[in-house]
Amino acid sequence: MTDASEFITPSDDVKSYESFDHMTGLPENLLRGIYSHGFTKPSDIQTKGIMPIVEGHDIMAQAQSGTGKTGTFVIGGLSRIDPSIHKPQVLIIVHVRELAQQIEKVAKSISTYMGISIRSTVGGTNLREDISELKKGVQFIVGTPGRIYDLMTRNVLDRSEIRVLIMDEADHLLKELFYEQVVSILKLGFPAKTRVALFSATMPEPVRKVASDLMGENSVRILIAPGSVTLRGIKQYYIPLEKEDHKFECIVDLYKSLSISQAVIFCNTRRSVEKLNEKMSGSGYPVSFAHGELEKNDRERRMRDFLGGDTRLMISTDMIARGIDVQQISLVINYEIPENEETYVHRIGRAGRFGRKGVTINLVLPEEIEKMNSIARKFEMTLEELGEDLSNIL
Repeated sequence: MTDASEFITPSDDVKSYESFDHMTGLPENLLRGIYSHGFTKPSDIQTKGIMPIVEGHDIMAQAQSGTGKTGTFVIGGLSRIDPSIHKPQVLIIVHVRELAQQIEKVAKSISTYMGISIRSTVGGTNLREDISELKKGVQFIVGTPGRIYDLMTRNVLDRSEIRVLIMDEADHLLKELFYEQVVSILKLGFPAKTRVALFSATMPEPVRKVASDLMGENSVRILIAPGSVTLRGIKQYYIPLEKEDHKFECIVDLYKSLSISQAVIFCNTRRSVEKLNEKMSGSGYPVSFAHGELEKNDRERRMRDFLGGDTRLMISTDMIARGIDVQQISLVINYEIPENEETYVHRIGRAGRFGRKGVTINLVLPEEIEKMNSIARKFEMTLEELGEDLSNIL
């Protein structure tokens, strides 16, 4: 995990709280839930990121993957809820249903003793059920942009009491396709009292600018220097290869040589995912694959099997590069180097969750070398060439 000293803010220094008990403003029933959930002391981002939400500040917070981001905004958000008001008070927007459902699970666990209603609402699920539940008085909502916008335009999602609007993986939500959806949501309007909280492992400069336009003068910014973004607990290796066909041979060799609890192989496109899956399955290797174009039930089943540990090896697009927490992942393989530099950080963050050791292996063709070097320069990383002795890398 990152040292607290590596957090920087362009505004006033952000106070650090080394104990949940020292965070004045956390209700007693919330504290009980925090400890029963298994949190004993705040992680680095939690020491700095919870209290600005509790105190009613806008916040832009950057923290390495696997260091307690979700706990930070869930605890901060829950602290703002008045259980006697049966209207939405916290709204969290994320980019994929799996992340929404994961956050819902964490929030329900931490809020066990608060007596409040929590729901995830995502595309591809029963809209009528969402409408019915919201009418009963859901107080904490987490959902994907399309479904959130739909509920708002139908005047089902009451915004009059929303105290905190949270965006997880904010850098992803504030660019390209999601940006238009998020802007459409914001244009529908929120009360003046609504505070904005933006969280992500990476905050490139264009996204920081957009984010700043959403935040007030007394906002808190917790940012990390580029060289501190990648997790220290993750060893990073590369294997130089001459031809595309050599990548499959390399994957097979690694599978035979390493004792893997769970691993993810990342490809850049759906076609690459399906092609590699076909090769590995055809050779008798027990693998599964996932991408955003799978049918909803099939995608959910595969993700459930992987999250539950029934599947050891998952081939995927960047659909699961962000936020999804699989505790047992020890190895990430980049079958293809990502086009986006920030995506690399999110991919390797699937290993080494909460400071555990992890390994990333990059399969690099000659035409991918400059792309890999550019990523290494930006995040001040040193990658070792993987040698023949693999006995000590996991």
